[in-house]
Amino acid sequence: EEGGYRFRVYAPKAKGVEVIGAFNDWGTFPCFMKEEGESGVYECEVAHAKEGMMYKYRIHQKDGRNVDRADPYGFFMELRPNTASILTSFHDFVLEDEEWMKKRKTAGKYYDRPFNIYEMHMGSWRRKEDGSWYSYEEIAELLIPYLKENHYTHVEVLPLAEHPLDASWGYQVSAFFAVTSRYGTPKQFMKFVNECHKNEIGVILDFVPVHFVKDEFALSHFDGTALYEYPDLDSGLSEWGSCNFNYYRGEVRTLLQSAADYWITNYHIDGLRMDAISNAIYWQGDPNRGVNQGAITFLQEMNEGLHKRHNDIVLIAEDSTNFPKVTTPVSYGGLGFDYKWDMGWMNDTLKFFALEPKRRKDALSLLSFSMEYFQNECYLLPLSHDEVVHGKKTILDKMWGNYEEKFAQCRTLYFYLYTHPGKKLDFMGNEFGQFREWSEEREQDFMLLNFPMHKKLLQFRK
Repeated sequence: EEGGYRFRVYAPKAKGVEVIGAFNDWGTFPCFMKEEGESGVYECEVAHAKEGMMYKYRIHQKDGRNVDRADPYGFFMELRPNTASILTSFHDFVLEDEEWMKKRKTAGKYYDRPFNIYEMHMGSWRRKEDGSWYSYEEIAELLIPYLKENHYTHVEVLPLAEHPLDASWGYQVSAFFAVTSRYGTPKQFMKFVNECHKNEIGVILDFVPVHFVKDEFALSHFDGTALYEYPDLDSGLSEWGSCNFNYYRGEVRTLLQSAADYWITNYHIDGLRMDAISNAIYWQGDPNRGVNQGAITFLQEMNEGLHKRHNDIVLIAEDSTNFPKVTTPVSYGGLGFDYKWDMGWMNDTLKFFALEPKRRKDALSLLSFSMEYFQNECYLLPLSHDEVVHGKKTILDKMWGNYEEKFAQCRTLYFYLYTHPGKKLDFMGNEFGQFREWSEEREQDFMLLNFPMHKKLLQFRK
């Protein structure tokens, strides 16, 4: 009622914290925050702070350095390369998806009904003529008719939490609560979800609970110490050069569990696909280094908690290991996911279809092996973004044969995919036979639908 904003941040090892922003000329008029007892939580109120103003936390470290940081719990940020958080409120926007939410309650986990996912990258599905991005609302206008026409039940979007590097595809996150400003505001993303739901399309979000960017403006050594990451580089630095979350700290578990719940509660996201779970289960993703029990406990706590709060959502694990009971409920000793990607099926199947036909009779086990284990977990069969980049070729181009034969093989692949046990996921461009590998820097080659073979592949897939 009185206006203004209350700021809070957790920095237990800091010497002091101040909030800086447009409201105090970025520290010209200092606004020091007060620690609540010895909790490590710093707080202050700024009466003249208004929505839309940018801000950061200036962390006064005990080593004498002062580092300006984005808000770990901020809802919105500047467009990269700028890094300030932005005061925003979107609670005045009302989602108009009551019918969808009621239907979601009865849909369960889709065990006994179609679950056909279209995986996409928001910035490279379509682009404007000048090469710029469409906004969340503009994409919805183009995407939804396409999904409905091609009988997809859900769209799964590569990570939309804010990230500084386009080439990371969103997997190196800097702000776990902030929807990326590349394509618009939080309210615009709410409108995207709203339109999908009004057209009976579910929305699944890629969530990254394993690692985060090491850029100094974000979480890395947030209070001058390893607050969110492991203190030693052997465990703290991931294979991607990012920082691994330290699951043994309550602060980390709270941040990630709260972020996951935030997307589901505030945006009505229908499910989360959790990235790189193999690297959480095993130290650095290496079974020879052993199981990370802290990560196991965290995953169980998070999945069980999310299912208690939202028993109608779907939680999906990207896990390439044979770790048992990934999709078994936590109450029965499992990790509590609803589905896991069947990476073995994907690798074996694509390897088989790349073989010359006369060699396939000696490689039939590539197709039959998945039948030996498919009842062990609830599987989702992915032809994902990871398989069409970095010199791997596109799905169509992986097929054996000349131009016409590749299309025939690809049609057979899709026939096999849709008759094999397990739910389905297909990355954008696969459905019409994209020949160029995916790049986040350009849109998909939809002009290929002007060619008969590509158009027929899409029609066959429908």
